[in-house]
Amino acid sequence: MEISLLSTLAFGFILGIKHAIEPDHVIAVSTIASGSKKLWRSSLAGVFWGIGHTATLFIVGLVLILMNGEIPEKWSMSLEFLVGIMLVYLGITSILSFKNIHTHEHEHDGELHNHFHSHKYDSEHEHKHQHKDVFYMKSMLVGLVHGLAGSAAMTLLTMSTVKSVWEGAVYILVFGVGTVVGMLLFTTVIGIPFVISAKKIKINKALTQITGVISTAFGFYYMYNLGITEELFKLWIQ
Repeated sequence: MEISLLSTLAFGFILGIKHAIEPDHVIAVSTIASGSKKLWRSSLAGVFWGIGHTATLFIVGLVLILMNGEIPEKWSMSLEFLVGIMLVYLGITSILSFKNIHTHEHEHDGELHNHFHSHKYDSEHEHKHQHKDVFYMKSMLVGLVHGLAGSAAMTLLTMSTVKSVWEGAVYILVFGVGTVVGMLLFTTVIGIPFVISAKKIKINKALTQITGVISTAFGFYYMYNLGITEELFKLWIQ
C-alpha cells in the first residue's frame, strides 16, 4: 500500500474521532449514556453508536461512489432535520425517564428513611434483559440516523480524497473506526458522573433531566437553523 494512501487513511481515522464529538452526536449519545448505571455499558453505548453510524455511511457512501452521484441538497438537509427531531425525542424521553420512580418513607430503628422503587416492571430479571437490549439498540439507531444525515458530506469528502472505489470503501471504514474510538472515549468519560450518582437518586435525576433539557433545546435550535436560516422549509414548498 502506498505511503500517500496510508497517510490519507490515517487522516481519515483522525477525522473520524473528531467527527464523533460533534455537538449533535455528543448530545444525543449523552441522553443514552445517562440511563446507564455501569460504566462499561456507557462505553458500549458509544461502540454501538459507532457501528450504526459506520454502517449507513458505508452503504450509502459506497452506493453513491459507484453511481458517481450525490444526494440532492433538499434530501441531505431533510436527513439533517431528522436529527433535530431525534434530539427532541431523546431529550423528552430523558426528562420523563424518572416518572415511574416513586419515593416512600419507612421507619427503621426509629429513623425515617426514603425508599425509591419503580412499578414499571414486575420482574427485575426481565427488566434487566429488556433494558440492555433497548439500550444498545437505541444507541445503534441513533448512530444510523446520524450516519444517514452525514452521508452526503462523507461521500463528497471521500470522492475528493481517494482515487478508486476500493480505496473509498477502505477510507470510509477507517473513518468509521475513528468514530467508534472517539465515541467510545467520550461515552466512557460522560458516563462517569451518572455511574457515580447511580445510588443518589436525586442527583442522578437532576443530571439526567439537565441532559434531556439540553438535548431538547438543541434539537429545536437545530431544526430552526435548518428550516428557517438555511431555508429548508422553502425547499419543501417548492
